[in-house]
Amino acid sequence: MNIIYCRLVCNLSLLFIFSLSSKGQNLVQYVQPMAGTGVATTPAALKHGEGFALFANTIPAVTTPFAMTQWTPQTQSSESKCVPPYYYKDDHFTGFRGSHWLSGSCTQDYGSVTIMPISGKLKTLVADYTAKFSHDDETSSPYLYSINIKAYRLHASVTSTARSAIMLFTADKADSVYLLITPNSDYNQGHIKVDAANGEVTGYNPVHRIYQGWGKEAGFSGYFVIKIDKTIGNSGTFAGDKVFMDNSISNQKSIGAYLGFKMKAGESLRIRVGTSFSSVEGARKNLQAEIPEWNFDAIAAKSKATWERSLSQIGLKTSSEKDKRIFYTSFYHTMQQPRLYNDVDGAYPKFASDHQLAKLKSGNYYDDFSLWDTYRAHLPLFELLQPEVVNNVANSLILKGQQGGWLPIFPCWNSYTSEMIGDHCSSVISSAYLKGIGNFDVKEAYRLMRQNAFDTPALKADYIEGKGRRALDSYLKYHYIPVEDSVPDAFHKKEQVSRTLEYAYDDYALAMMAKKLGKIADYKQLIKRAAYYKNVFDHTTGMVRGRHADGSWVKPYLPDGKAYYITEGTPRQYTFYVPQDVTGLAQLMGGRKKLENELDSIFNKNEYWHGNEPGHQIPFMYNFTSSPWKTQKQVRDILNREYGDGPGGLSGNDDAGQMSAWYMFAAMGLYPLNPVSGQYLICSPIFDQVSIRLPNGKVFLITAHKTSKAAIYIHEVRLNGRKMPNNYIKYTDVIKGGKLDIEMQDKPDKHWANKALNQPQGCR
Repeated sequence: MNIIYCRLVCNLSLLFIFSLSSKGQNLVQYVQPMAGTGVATTPAALKHGEGFALFANTIPAVTTPFAMTQWTPQTQSSESKCVPPYYYKDDHFTGFRGSHWLSGSCTQDYGSVTIMPISGKLKTLVADYTAKFSHDDETSSPYLYSINIKAYRLHASVTSTARSAIMLFTADKADSVYLLITPNSDYNQGHIKVDAANGEVTGYNPVHRIYQGWGKEAGFSGYFVIKIDKTIGNSGTFAGDKVFMDNSISNQKSIGAYLGFKMKAGESLRIRVGTSFSSVEGARKNLQAEIPEWNFDAIAAKSKATWERSLSQIGLKTSSEKDKRIFYTSFYHTMQQPRLYNDVDGAYPKFASDHQLAKLKSGNYYDDFSLWDTYRAHLPLFELLQPEVVNNVANSLILKGQQGGWLPIFPCWNSYTSEMIGDHCSSVISSAYLKGIGNFDVKEAYRLMRQNAFDTPALKADYIEGKGRRALDSYLKYHYIPVEDSVPDAFHKKEQVSRTLEYAYDDYALAMMAKKLGKIADYKQLIKRAAYYKNVFDHTTGMVRGRHADGSWVKPYLPDGKAYYITEGTPRQYTFYVPQDVTGLAQLMGGRKKLENELDSIFNKNEYWHGNEPGHQIPFMYNFTSSPWKTQKQVRDILNREYGDGPGGLSGNDDAGQMSAWYMFAAMGLYPLNPVSGQYLICSPIFDQVSIRLPNGKVFLITAHKTSKAAIYIHEVRLNGRKMPNNYIKYTDVIKGGKLDIEMQDKPDKHWANKALNQPQGCR
C-alpha cells in the first residue's frame, strides 16, 4: 500500500513539474524548417558523402504531424528522383506545392499540385513566370509559410490541416492577378478542369512507381479540389506556352489552368485546397471536413496549436537555445512520415492495386515507409510517444500484405518497391507486439511475416514485381548469400553481405515473436538463422567480407573501401551491424576488449559515417565493453559535430526522420540499439532535464546532475531513487513513468556498468 501511495505521489509530482515547465511555452518558435534544405556542412558528410548524400533532402513543410500532404515553397518544378521541391541554394520561386515528397529521402515526389500567383500579363511557362527572391523575403514555420513576391508585388501565405490547405494572396498594387495551377506530371499525364461559375478547380496527377516496376502506374492519383473566394474574371487552360479557352485539359506536357482576377491595392484573394489519394470527391469531402470556411487566421492558429501539443510531449530544461532549436526541429522532422493515406470517411487506395478503393472501419492507413531507416529509432520513438500511430502502422503493413499477397520490403507510393535491403516489417511489427502496443490481428501478422522469412513467390512475375525477400533461396541454402547470386531482380543488386546481416536481424525479430506466441519449432529455427551473420565474418581480417558459394573469401579485401557486397558503406562500417547479438559479435572478434579496440579503430581512422544508417548503433556499442564511458564521449562528439541549426546542419539524408530521431534519443540520453529487445542503452543527456509526457498520462523525467558545465561522463544512475547498476533501461520501466537521475562528472568513470552482467545480452 505504501509503495502504491509513493508511486502515486511521484507521478502526481512529475505531472505538476511537467505542467509548470510546459505552461505558456512557445515551442514552435524553435523549429527551423529550413534545416536540412542546404548542402550538408558536417565533417562526416564532407568526408563520406557525395552527390545526393550531401543533402539532407528535407523541405520547409507547412503541415501537421503525419499529414497526407505537405505544403512547401517550390524552387524545383519536377517530380524527379532525388530532387526535392525546395533547395535553400535556389533563388527563384515558382509557387506553393501540395507535395508528397518523402522527407529527407532520395526518392521522388508524386501526385503533387502547384499553385503560383503572378500579376500583370499572363505567362504559362515556368521559365517565364518564375520570380526571383531572397531568404529575407520568406517566413517559415511548421504551420505557416509566407513570401513577399517582389517581382509581382504580391504577398502569399499558406497554412494547412492534415489533408487540406488555405492560401492567402494580397496585392500591393492594383493589377491583373492570375493563379496558375499545375498538376506536376513528369509523364505528360494528368487532368485539370475549371468550373468558373462555381469557383472551383479540380484535377489529378497520376502516380508512377520507381525501383521495382519503375515507370509503371501505381494505380492511383493525387487528386485535388480548389475553391476560390472571388468571382473568376477569366480562365482557361494551357500546355506549356500554348493557351486555350477550354475549361479542361488532359494528358499533355506541362498542363495547367489559369484563373484571372482584377485586384486593387491591398485586396486579398483566398483559396482552399483539398487533397486525396482516392478521388476528386474524396478531396472535396476532406476540404469540407477540415476547412469549411474562409478564416485563414483560425486555421493557422489551429495548426500552431496542433504542433504545440505534439512538441510539448517532450519538455527540455537547458540554457542552450541552439540545442533546443536542433531538438525541436528534429522532432518536427520525425513527424513528416509515415504519410496519412485515407480520407476523412476512411476511404483509401488499396495497396498495389489498379484504382481500387478500400475503406477503414477505424484508425488510419499509412504509407511511405522508409523501413531500412525508420525501424531503428524513428518508429521506436513513437512507440513511447504515440503508440496509437504505431498501432496504425502495424495495421497498415498487415493490410498491405493481405491486399498484395506479401508483406512489402520498403512500401512507398502505396506500391511494392523492394528498395534497399532487409525485411524490416518484421522488426516493426514484432517490436510493437512484444511491447503490448496496438490492436492488430497478430495471427495474420505472423502468417505474413513467416511467409516472407520462409517462402519465395511461386510466380516469377510476382517476385520481379517486388514481392518477397530478395535472394532468400541462396540465404536458406548457404546460410549466407554468396557473391555468385547477383540479386538481379532488385534495384539494389548484389550487396550480399549486407543482406545476410540484415536478414539475420529480421529472423531474430520474428523469432522473438514466435517465442512469445509459443511457436517453439519456428523459434528454434529462426534463432539459429539469427546467427547466420557469423557466416560472413572472416576471422583472418576480423571483419565481414564477401564470400563465394564454395566458402572462399572475395579478394582483394579493402576494409575501408566501397565494396559491391556492402550496401552504401564499407566492410569495416557494416561489420558492426549485429544489433541482435553484439555479445556474439564480440566473441567472434576475440572478446569484449577486441570489440572495444575495433570500435576505437573506426573512430580513430575517421571511418565512422553518421550520415548513413547502418552505423547509427556503432557509438552505443561501447556499452557492451568494459568502457561504456567511450559511448558517452563519442555520442556527445557526434551530437556536437554532426548536427546544427542551419540549412546544412544534417549529416546526410534525413531518411523520413531517422537521422533526426537519432539526435532526439541520444540528446535525451537513451538509444534503442536493438529495437525489438525493449531496451534503451544509456548515455549522457545534453539537457539538464528532459520530461517525457507519456500517452498514459504519466511522465518520465530524466535529470542530469553535473559536477560542472562540461561534465559528460556518467558516475551513477538512479531509477526512482534506487541505484541502477545496468547501462540500459527497459521500455516497461519508462512507460510506467518515474525519475531517472544521471550523475555526471568531468572525467570518465571507468567502473560504471563496465561488467558484462550489467549490459544487454545477445539474442536468445
